This record gives sequence, C-alpha cells and structure tokens, in this order.
Amino acid sequence: MKEHFANEKINTIDGLKIDFEEQWVHLRKSNTEPIIRIYAESKTPDSASELANRVMMLIKSI
Repeated sequence: MKEHFANEKINTIDGLKIDFEEQWVHLRKSNTEPIIRIYAESKTPDSASELANRVMMLIKSI
C-alpha cells in the first residue's frame, strides 16, 4: 500500500495513514481479530465510503 500511494503523504504511526489533498484513509490491523480496520474521512459520507471501498478493492487485488 505504501508503494501504491508513494506520491501521497504517508504516516506509519499506529498503522498506515494516507493523506490526500482533501481526504484521508487509515489502515490498522486489529490486535484481537484477524481483520484490517479501515477508517476514511472526506468532505461527504459518500466520498469517504468511496475512498474506503477503493482501498478495500486494492487490498483484495494484492
């Protein structure tokens, strides 16, 4: 994921946070479940959901 989004601002404290111009997404593995938690924030709920879905599809393709 870091390589795919290498042109964006990356923070690896407590998972992987990718800052885009007007939105961000944070990926973090769960310590209690075999899952990756994905948090996204954007100007609208729909665009945040779209960002999270795009990241999920990318994860699935890897």
